[in-house]
Amino acid sequence: MSDTRHTRRRILTATGAMMAAATLSGCGLFDDEPEPAPAPDPLQPILDEALRLAAAYDLAAQADPAMVAFAEDHRAHAAELATLFGTALPSGAPAASAPAPAQAQSKAELRAAELAAQKTAAAACVAAPADRAALVGSIAACRATHANALR
Repeated sequence: MSDTRHTRRRILTATGAMMAAATLSGCGLFDDEPEPAPAPDPLQPILDEALRLAAAYDLAAQADPAMVAFAEDHRAHAAELATLFGTALPSGAPAASAPAPAQAQSKAELRAAELAAQKTAAAACVAAPADRAALVGSIAACRATHANALR
């Protein structure tokens, strides 16, 4: 004969097992969906511009070696921002929208790019939290200085 009575112990054990299964299924242990990608850092456009400007100055430096210093400034900004984000910079690859070697920008075009990038950095500086505002403010100031030097 089998014992078909429901004892308190059996009911509590079954209830506990069901609660544990419900908890595990709700915690994502059995989910097949991947975690969503994290949102990009709000300062990512500043880093992207720094990489594009550095690539543009690298091309301009072929005709005017004085442009090397400007490229180095932008690479330093990109490195600082990447450190702030906790990411690595792309290795050796120019920015996706950098001009081709045959399309090296004139000083007027570089100045326009610096002014546009300076506006982006200044707006980001105003919106940035205090711990980031100093870095972004210095980037905006450097871009304004570059634009002035290119007059």
